[in-house]
Amino acid sequence: MVRIVNYQKRQSEGGKEFFVLELQGGIEMVKSQTTDRCYLTVRKATILSTFDELTCKALIGTELPGRVEKVNCEPYEYTINETGEVISLQHRYEYFDDSVVTSQTTEKGTNAIESFMSEEQGAKSFSTNGEMTH
Repeated sequence: MVRIVNYQKRQSEGGKEFFVLELQGGIEMVKSQTTDRCYLTVRKATILSTFDELTCKALIGTELPGRVEKVNCEPYEYTINETGEVISLQHRYEYFDDSVVTSQTTEKGTNAIESFMSEEQGAKSFSTNGEMTH
């Protein structure tokens, strides 16, 4: 599960304003590569929305099915706000909705059943008058 924790106003290349929702996954333990000490963190990702600002505010705290995963990407520079340090990263965090995967699988299964049934109807293995005949 992920939780909507914030929203941000953004502007498209065409100048149109829109809102993204900031999603946060569960807490996790991470070990620092530089200090070798453990600390707690959460993964965050943003997702596009068609909502207005009032709706985005109202959605804060809402939980959604899914998870935030680390995904490899082209290297880019990132500035740490607190220190001003510029670092190079090769990953981003992305939201994955588990129910979408299930829906696609269900749709594929339904299509396979419909295909099978239409083939069987063509072979006349089912009665058309409701009576079983051999």
